[in-house]
Amino acid sequence: MNPLSDFHAPGVPLPHIRRIATDRPLHWLRAGWQDVKANPLPSLAYGLLFALGGDLIILALLQSPHLLSVSISGFFLVAPLLAAGLYELSRRTEAGEKILFIDSLKCFRRNGQSLAFFGLILALIMLMWERFSAVAFALIDATSAPMANAYLNEILFDGQHLAFTATWFLLGGVLALFVYALSVVAVPLMLDRDADVATAMMTSLRAFVRNAAPLLLWAAMLVGLTLIGFATLLFGLVLIMPILGHASWHAYRELVE
Repeated sequence: MNPLSDFHAPGVPLPHIRRIATDRPLHWLRAGWQDVKANPLPSLAYGLLFALGGDLIILALLQSPHLLSVSISGFFLVAPLLAAGLYELSRRTEAGEKILFIDSLKCFRRNGQSLAFFGLILALIMLMWERFSAVAFALIDATSAPMANAYLNEILFDGQHLAFTATWFLLGGVLALFVYALSVVAVPLMLDRDADVATAMMTSLRAFVRNAAPLLLWAAMLVGLTLIGFATLLFGLVLIMPILGHASWHAYRELVE
């Protein structure tokens, strides 16, 4: 039994997936930058929201380091949904339209049920990861450090928990890769074609399997550039997130016929 197939509308064919060259992610970044230049104010408004929201979360969780680490790792899980407005800007730019920031938010009304269901799936995955992390950190008594810097020093740099740290990062990476495979074109497909959740996730999985090399490169670029944004106290995300969001739309348009 295929759980995703059980929710796929019967008789509706899945979109065809194109094969792409390994270097295409570089072209997506350039196309994303062009979309930022075409929509500077709404695009940067999304980037500013990412940066300010992230900074507020970090400030709120400085004395809850366990939740801080989970929130940072969880960011990579929910980012595809949070970038929906950027996909809408790219979609409308592609159609030759100019829209305002407030107009791009209306994308959540279109196929809102599927987007909400997908958001629920991501939220449940995040909750399971948070609960697993809470238990794991409690087992090594690492949640006693009162501030994030002491916590990170205890976990990462004192050499007492190297096996635990490696295992936690490995499991988190596997989970993130699975969610990435499920979502790489899911949200743009739901916005563009009113696809149901099962169709969107199955199409994403097929796109990932058919183009593993370029999409693994794209995943590495997404993570690397996002970490650069985090290293600048998230204010680098003001520009980085819009570029990545717009580029992800162009990835969808190339991958799905």
